[in-house]
Amino acid sequence: MSSEMNRPAEAGQHPEPAAAAALSPSSSSHSAPLQPQTLREAVGPTYFPIALIARFPYAMMVVGVLTLVVAARDSISLGGLTSAMVGLGTACFGPLIGAAADRWGQRPVVLAAGVANSLALLLLAWTAYSPLGSWSVLSAAFLIGASAPQVPPMSRSRLVGIITGQLPAARQQKTLNGTMAYESAVDEVAFVFGPLVVGLLAAAMGPAAPIIGAAVLTAIFVTSFALHRTSRAVPHHTEHDVAPAPTRALFSPGLLVVLVGVLGIGLVFGSTLTSLTSFMDDAGHAERAGLAYSAMGVGSAAFALGAALFPTGFSLRARWLTFAALILVGAVGMRIAAAAAEPQLLLLMVALLVIGIGIGPTLVTVFSLVAQRSPQGRSATAMSMATTGIVVGQSAASAITGALAENYGTAVAALVPLLAAGVILVAAVVNWFLSRSR
Repeated sequence: MSSEMNRPAEAGQHPEPAAAAALSPSSSSHSAPLQPQTLREAVGPTYFPIALIARFPYAMMVVGVLTLVVAARDSISLGGLTSAMVGLGTACFGPLIGAAADRWGQRPVVLAAGVANSLALLLLAWTAYSPLGSWSVLSAAFLIGASAPQVPPMSRSRLVGIITGQLPAARQQKTLNGTMAYESAVDEVAFVFGPLVVGLLAAAMGPAAPIIGAAVLTAIFVTSFALHRTSRAVPHHTEHDVAPAPTRALFSPGLLVVLVGVLGIGLVFGSTLTSLTSFMDDAGHAERAGLAYSAMGVGSAAFALGAALFPTGFSLRARWLTFAALILVGAVGMRIAAAAAEPQLLLLMVALLVIGIGIGPTLVTVFSLVAQRSPQGRSATAMSMATTGIVVGQSAASAITGALAENYGTAVAALVPLLAAGVILVAAVVNWFLSRSR
C-alpha cells in the first residue's frame, strides 16, 4: 500500500478514543451486535440522495449569477464581475462556516447558512431587474457566496467521522477510499451538470429561473441535509473536549499544497466552460456549450468512481502527478482546437474527454489528502477551505476568461485552461517531494 495510506493517521483524521467510543454502536457489550458493517447501514438510505441534490445550488451559483446579470443588465463585464463577487464571498466566509461547524456542530450552522443563502439568492433575482445601481447586484452576489452552506465539505466531514467512529476497523480504510471516490464523483456531477441545469431553466423559464430554483432547492434539500441524523456524527467541541489544533495548523505545507491544487481544479472548471462557450459561439452553436461541457463530466465522474478500484500500490502522490499531466495534455488539445483557422469540434471534444478523465481521479486524490492532513478538530474547516478553492477558482477563471474572449478572441481565452492545468501539475510535483519527505 502507498506510503500515504500505510502511515498512521494524521491529526484530525480519526476522532479521539473517547469520541470514537461515543460514536460507535459497539461502545458497550449490549450494543455490539448493532454495529453497522457498511456505510450505507450507518447513514441510512436517504442520506446520499439528499446530500447529492443539496450540492446543486452550490454548483449552480456562479453560472446562474452570470446568466442572470448578463441578461438583466446587458453587460458581460458586469456579469463576470458579479460571478467573481460570489467567489470572493465564499473565499471570505466559507472556511469560517466550516470552523463554526467544528465549534458548534453542523446542524445549527448549516440551517442558518441555508436560510441566509436562500434569501440572498432571491435578493439577487430582485435586484438584477431593479432600478438600483450595480452596487446592489454586486452586494447580493457577495452575500450569496458568503452564505453558501458548504454541503460538500460538511458531507465529507460527516462520512469520515462515521467511518472512523462506527465501522469495524478492518473495513475503515477501504470504505474511506471508496467514499472519497464517491464524494468527488458527485461533486464532479454537480459542478459539471449544474451549469447544464442553469442553461435548461434559463431557456425554458427565463434568466431568473436558475437563481429562484437554486433558492428553492436550498430551502428544501439543504434543510433536510442539516436535519439528517448524520449531522451529529461530527460532534462539536466543548470545554471538556480535547482542544482542537491551533489555527496555524491549517497552513502547514502539506495541506497548503493540496489547497493550491484544488484551486487549480476550480480554475480548470471556470476557464474550460467559458472558453468552450466562446468556441461554440464562434462555431454558431452557442446554445450547445452546456451539452458539450457535460461530455467532460461524464468521463470525469466515471473515472472518479473508478479511482476506488486503483491498486493500493498506486500511491496518492503518484495518482495526482499522473492525472495532472493528463489534464495538461487535454488543455493543450483544447488550445490547439481553439487556435485553428476553422473550428475543430472533434478535436475539442476529445480534449474535453481527456481533461475529464484527468479531473475525476485528481479530485478524489486531493480530497483524500485533505482528509488525511486535516488537523485535530479542524476537519470541517479544512474541507470547507478545499471546496471554497473550487468556487473561488471557478469564479475568477470565468471572469478572466470571459474578458479575454470578449476582447481578444477564443484562441487567447483558451490559454487560461492551459495555465490552470499547469497550476495543478506544479502543485502535484511539489506534493511529490513533500510526501517523500514526510
